[in-house]
This record gives sequence, C-alpha cells and structure tokens, in this order.
Amino acid sequence: MALPSPDHRPGRNPFGTPPQTPSPDHRPGRNPSGTPPQTPSPDQQPDRPRPAVPSPAGWFSRHRRPATARSVLAGEAAAEAARKTSQEARTEDEAADETPDEPEFPVVGDVAAAAFFDLDNTVMQGAALFHFGRGLYKRHFFHKRDLARFAWQQIYFRLAGSENPEHMADVRNSALSIVQGHRVSELMSMGEEIYDEYMAERVWPGTRALAQAHLDAGQKVWLVTAAPVETATIIARRLGLTGALGTVAESVGGVYTGKLVGEPLHGPAKAEAVRALAAAEGLELSRCAAYSDSANDIPMLSLVGHPYAINPDSRLRKHAGEQGWRLRDYRTGRKAARIGIPAAAGLGALAGGAAAAAALQRRRR
Repeated sequence: MALPSPDHRPGRNPFGTPPQTPSPDHRPGRNPSGTPPQTPSPDQQPDRPRPAVPSPAGWFSRHRRPATARSVLAGEAAAEAARKTSQEARTEDEAADETPDEPEFPVVGDVAAAAFFDLDNTVMQGAALFHFGRGLYKRHFFHKRDLARFAWQQIYFRLAGSENPEHMADVRNSALSIVQGHRVSELMSMGEEIYDEYMAERVWPGTRALAQAHLDAGQKVWLVTAAPVETATIIARRLGLTGALGTVAESVGGVYTGKLVGEPLHGPAKAEAVRALAAAEGLELSRCAAYSDSANDIPMLSLVGHPYAINPDSRLRKHAGEQGWRLRDYRTGRKAARIGIPAAAGLGALAGGAAAAAALQRRRR
C-alpha cells in the first residue's frame, strides 16, 4: 500500500500549495463579480417545453369552404376584367402619344377670329338659369312651388336633351312669370350677388383657360346661351370676356313685361346669333372657334372652322367623333383628345335640384 507523500497531505492540492479559503464574494450562490446570479427567463431555460400555439391559418381552416363553380367563375371574370381594363388604358395612352401635335391655336394677333362659348355645362357646371333661380328664391323673389316646378323643368330638359315645343314653352313661361313686373336694374343687382354665391365656384377651370387663351391671343370671346342676356352679361363680365349673347326678355320703362323678344336663344337660334354678330364685327367664321357640350348646338359648332366638344353628351360625342372635331372633357380631370368619356348629362342640374329640395325640406322643419 502506497503511503501518501508529504505533498498529498489532507488540505493540500497536488501542486503543493495550500488550499485557498473562499472569499465572502465567492460564497456559493454568488458570481465572481459579487452580484447575485441572474435567474434565466422562461424562454432561456434549457430543455423547458413551450406550450403549443396554434397557427392563425389553423383558426380558419375548419371554416374554409371549397371553391364552387360560381366562385371560380367570379374569380375568372374579375381577372379578365382587370386584364381588359389594363389593355384598354395602355391602348388609349398609346393612341394619345401617336396623335400628331395640333397646330398653334388660337393664332396670336388674328383679329378676324373670335371664340363663342356655350354656357351651361360648358363654361359652368349645371344650368346658370337654375342657379340664378335659387338665388332669387333665397331672396323671397317667388314661392317654393315655383322653384320646385322650375327645378323639375330644368332637370328634365338637361336629361332629355330634346326640344319638345310644349316643354320649351312651359320652361319659357315659367321664367317669364317669375320676372314679370320686376325692374331690370333690380335683377341685375341681385345677379351680381347670386354669381358670387352659386356660380363662381362652378366654372370649369379647363374651359376658362381655353377662353383666356383666346383673350391672350388678342381675340374677342363671347358667351352664347339660352339664359337671359342680363344673367349671361354678368357672367361674361365677371370672367373677363368680351360680352354675351342671350335670350332677350321684353321690358318697357325698365320693367319686364313677361314676354320675349323672339324666341329663346337655343339650338339653331344660337347659330343665327353668331352669324349676325360675326357680320357686324367683321369676323371670318372659318377662323373662329365655338365650344359646347350639347348636340343641340351642332348648328353653331358647324358654323365655325374650329369646333370643340366640351364635356359632350352622347349625341355630340358621337357626332364629333364622326366629324373629327376636337374633344375636351373636364369632368374627369383629364383631357380627352378625340375620345369621348361617358358621363350622365345634367349632373349639375341634378345637384342643384337636390340642393334645392334639401333647402325646402329644412324650411318645412
């Protein structure tokens, strides 16, 4: 049996040095830095099982329905519609890029040229006469039953886009009955206020820019409308235009008689008014431009050398396409070059009718 060497006496280590007495900082349960040991978090503890968390997809898997023939059809139809729409948009953009640049127009300094603008839905959203009627009603100029009848007549006319003689006569008589016995100066004064209240914010910026281009070129610009000439004159002056051609109501001693001088300035009558003004002003119609939204104004548009369809109705859009007339559509915020963008005619009149109906309902309460 081997005896332990002196270096292996109890209390000594194999290297012959006395054992080290642990310091207070090396007591069991403390680390060398003297700070208590950190307890591992549940996520850091080794070999600790974690609870199973169901996948979000699993929550719905039990309720997932198999695709039916109708759902498959709906999906395929949606994909095909998206593909077709994308292709059409690319085709339109390519066609616009391929359209040759238009010659400079209007021609600066061409004093033998002028521009003629329709008013309703061309320069202004909706019917100017109806906006004027709303302002008169607000000033207790007539009764609510007159406004309701007048609003309906305007809406019907804009939506129908036709010149039914009986309906036109009814519209004319309604307007004349409203102003009969009132002074011309009275309506002119009200018209200035009504323009600021109801009309100024409804002017199409795009159309106004077209008119300004003619003015900047040194040309005269006229409004041509079936609205009363007094109303049209106010609008023309506020827009900085040359003047206005409009329906003339008879007055004696500055008071309206309730009759018209001739017929409303509508359809073929507009063309005759433009022809007469051009002769008086020494203009060459082949160098003039005309702008309108309605097929009713085709006679006026056909009279000039530079016709434009602005926010066109369906009939005018079709006719303009056949004739190669230029188109501009400001209802969608984009220019349509030789392309008509469908839109319901009479939106402005409908909006005015809805607002008037709401005003009447508030008054009843």
